[in-house]
Formats: sequence, structure tokens, C-alpha cells
Amino acid sequence: MTCEHFHAYKRLTETNVASKLMRETRRVLIYGACVRDEYPEIYESFSQGRTPLAVCLESEHFNVVALKVASMFARVNLEEVVVLTVDGSPHCVGLHHAVEEAAKVSGKDVMIRHVVIEEGSPIEVSNQAVKTARYLSRVERLMKKNL
Repeated sequence: MTCEHFHAYKRLTETNVASKLMRETRRVLIYGACVRDEYPEIYESFSQGRTPLAVCLESEHFNVVALKVASMFARVNLEEVVVLTVDGSPHCVGLHHAVEEAAKVSGKDVMIRHVVIEEGSPIEVSNQAVKTARYLSRVERLMKKNL
């Protein structure tokens, strides 16, 4: 496959859940749409060998994205999904939650990696950190414990 084929701009919600490219690569990058423009080097490094699919939860509903990803998990035997967003955006953190929810409802054991960009650098965060972030009471207890 040519580099141009991999890097054509594709939106998750406009891509077939069992697209030929996903079936061929079996590795997907689901990224916040702004990442490609704001951090092109980071985008390029994470899109290599993966099918890159853009999402912006400012314009797409969480439920639509989660169902689309769950449908993808149900139809394609994926080796890996990387979720790449900027850190600190309430919309972007929702994308991490949507992918975790999709894995849960699909019942598929998909390797999901979560990466956020903080101050221009990618930082991998655990699935547990993403799950904990859903529960503000847990975050509050952790904060109080560390004070």
C-alpha cells in the first residue's frame, strides 16, 4: 500500500465498519481530528501501519461513535486500536471513553492503547486511567489521598 493510501483523510463515521483497509492492516488509529493539523509529526508516527480514522466529538455524538466502533470490533478481528487525542479536552477524553465502551458492549477483547498529547509530546495512559476518569468520585478520592 502506498503512503498516500494510508494517509488519506478518513472520518470514522464515514468509513465502512469492515472496510478493506482495516481488514488488511488489522490495526487502527482513532484520533481527534485536530491532531492531524496541530501535531502532524505525532499523527504521522502513530498512523504508520494503521488505518487512521478521524473523530471530533464536538460535531459527532458519543453514541454514534461508540456504536460505530463496537460494530467495527464485531466485524473485524483487529490486532490493535490506538486512540490519540490532545490532553485536557472534554471532547477528546470522551473519545477514549467511547472506544472503551465499544469494547465492553461488543464483548471483544481488543488491545486498546490510549495516547494523549501533552505539551507537544505523546504520553501513553493506561486503560485503567481512562476507566477511572469516568468516575469523578474516584478521582476526588485519589486527589484527597495524594494531598
